[in-house]
Amino acid sequence: MVDAIQRGNGRFAGVAMIDESYTSEDLLMLHENRVRGIRFNFVAHLGGAPDLDRFWRLVERVAPLGWHVVLHFDAQDLPEYSGLLDNMPVPYVIDHMARVPAENGVNQEPFQLLLERMKNDERCWVKISCAERLTAGKVAPYDDVVPFAQALVATAPERVLWGTDWPHPNLAVMPDEGHLLDLLARFVPDEAVRHQILVENPEVLYDFD
Repeated sequence: MVDAIQRGNGRFAGVAMIDESYTSEDLLMLHENRVRGIRFNFVAHLGGAPDLDRFWRLVERVAPLGWHVVLHFDAQDLPEYSGLLDNMPVPYVIDHMARVPAENGVNQEPFQLLLERMKNDERCWVKISCAERLTAGKVAPYDDVVPFAQALVATAPERVLWGTDWPHPNLAVMPDEGHLLDLLARFVPDEAVRHQILVENPEVLYDFD
């Protein structure tokens, strides 16, 4: 990742998955190479929640660097971690719209909690990605995911990110990147808001000049 960022000549930034073996010098090296966040998996099929004592120690170590934390939850577990989110000392990104199953509708409890958090917590960001995992049909055109992304954008457009989740690990049916890119126009019909999500928001969160 560091090699790729260096080759980008200032156009790229990164998010790392680290453990406590990383020294202060290692973290400084990553920071100097434009790493701006760390990521944690809480989802069951990826091993479940990390040891929370270690989690907090790592968060406390990167906070002085101005990094953010990316959190990958299963939707049904989101209510359980309300206290954890309340105590985050840095901005945090809820990955993949909290993996809410689209078939359960926008009124499902985890999604309503996510909307409420986006509305009231200025540290909370969301990545509108992974339609191929959220949709009931598992294939394009992902119509049932569109209302979720639109609701998040309407709530706090200044704290929304976008991505494709390439290379799509652990999927039985691989999505077409073109379909995912086209989907963004449906998520965000307004060109100015799309520019905000694709350009201005990453400039803020990833500390681009």
